[in-house]
Amino acid sequence: MQSFVTGVSRQGQDKKDWRLLMGALAACIFGVGVIGLSLMIPGYSQVRQTVSEIGEVGSPARWSFALMLCIVAVCLLVFAVGLHALALEKRRSRWPAYFVAYMAIPAAGIGIFAYPHTLHNVFGMLEIIGYQAPLVMALTWRRDGEARTLVRFSFVMAFAVWVSIVLNLTTLHRYGSLWNEVRPVYGLVQRSLFGAWFAWCGVLGALLYAGSPKETSSKVNVQ
Repeated sequence: MQSFVTGVSRQGQDKKDWRLLMGALAACIFGVGVIGLSLMIPGYSQVRQTVSEIGEVGSPARWSFALMLCIVAVCLLVFAVGLHALALEKRRSRWPAYFVAYMAIPAAGIGIFAYPHTLHNVFGMLEIIGYQAPLVMALTWRRDGEARTLVRFSFVMAFAVWVSIVLNLTTLHRYGSLWNEVRPVYGLVQRSLFGAWFAWCGVLGALLYAGSPKETSSKVNVQ
């Protein structure tokens, strides 16, 4: 008897979750924003000066900087939702998604409470928790053979993040010899931390989007 299909439409093949690309978008917005907004400040140095100085009270980029960080925070939240959904689908730990989502809080807080507001540095220190997202992913997904590449990449980026954190913390001890070496290029040192974390976030999102399609097709054969 001839086979036929009835009452069923085959929906798009290999649908991908667009939310996973929000990690890459957050990284792009942050990178372009930091470079672009700094051009509004005469004499600003990417090498010597901190990112916070772009959006500090009295800066011509004050509110643009705050808006940029709030948009980045929204992108991170959407990315975290997509990462959480993928983790459920693949039966992996959801903790990396929670750490990414958490990062949205200090990101927005730093922009809204501009330096020298007291809460600015508080939110800055709270970022240290969110910076552990690569390490959390490397540790919690390490037993999943399908995630081997992501785990290795996360371990490498976690190491880069921690090296940058240590160098950034030299500002707490401004009488040491290491700070004397870091001070002339502290702007670059600070950016190395942001760069490492957002690079992990962006590449991770792109890899997950490219390699984790959601199959939504359905087939019915009637004899």
